[in-house]
Order: sequence, then C-alpha cells, then structure tokens
Amino acid sequence: MIDDLIESDKVNCVYTHYDRMIIGIANPVNKILELKTYPNLKSRYFLERREMGIINVGGDGEISADGQTYLVNKLDCLYIGKGTEYVTFSSTDSGNSAIFYLLSATAHAFHPTSVITHAEAVKVNAGDTVTANKRTINKYIHADGIKSCQLVMGLTNLQEGSV
Repeated sequence: MIDDLIESDKVNCVYTHYDRMIIGIANPVNKILELKTYPNLKSRYFLERREMGIINVGGDGEISADGQTYLVNKLDCLYIGKGTEYVTFSSTDSGNSAIFYLLSATAHAFHPTSVITHAEAVKVNAGDTVTANKRTINKYIHADGIKSCQLVMGLTNLQEGSV
C-alpha cells in the first residue's frame, strides 16, 4: 500500500524493487508539471530506458511528450514509449484538476506514444451483485490494445453496491 501520493502541483513517485516498477501521481492544479528523472534511475531523463502508462482519474488534462500534446480526459489512458525526453502534465480546469496515475517499467524496445479513450477501451464485465463484486474491467495497455514492452494496464470500475 502506498499512501499520500496525491499532492497539488507535484509529481510524486515511488520506486519499487518488484521488477523496478515506479508508481506515481501527477496532480497539476495551478501549474504545468515536468517529469524529472531521479538519481536512482541513473539516466539523463526519466524515460531514457523506461516506458510509462498513464490513466487520468481526475478532471480533464493534457500531457505533452516531446512537444506533442495529448488530451487525456477523465479515465483516458496515454502510453509514452522509451526514449521520450520531455514530459509535462497540465489540467484544463484548476477547479477540477487532472490526477494522472503513473506506472513505469524498464523497456528494451520502443513503442510509439498512443492515447486511448475510456470509450475505446476493451470492456470486460465480471463478478456478481450477490457477492458484491460486480465490476467492469477497462483494458488499455495489453496484447490487443496499446502495445508496450512490459506494461499491462487497465482500470476496474466497481458497480453500485460492490466493494
């Protein structure tokens, strides 16, 4: 369990020794946030040898990757491939700021930056109301979706009454 990642106008990341994953949150409220590298990565920039999946769980926002800007609305996903040097995060409305959930893994191959909307995600319904586990799994980064080197990423929405 990772606590206290969401902080206004900050990018907070946690490095895990489980497959050298990095989990983080970027919450741009009043300013544009830049993704910087960390000393433990021993790289000139964050994605020099890594890839990243991002799901927006807050208000609408934009992500810029090497000068190309992508609209990433609530529950949309952006994949950024290895070798992308400059990444920034911003919100389109500071009153309802974007909250970008970040997941990054090491990468040995390049895959292009791609965005997929929540509506375009592959949806799998699972569970039952009897067990309070009815849910929709939204698949974004997977073998038949956005291609990646090592990441698999999705978002589960619980139905009303489920826990």
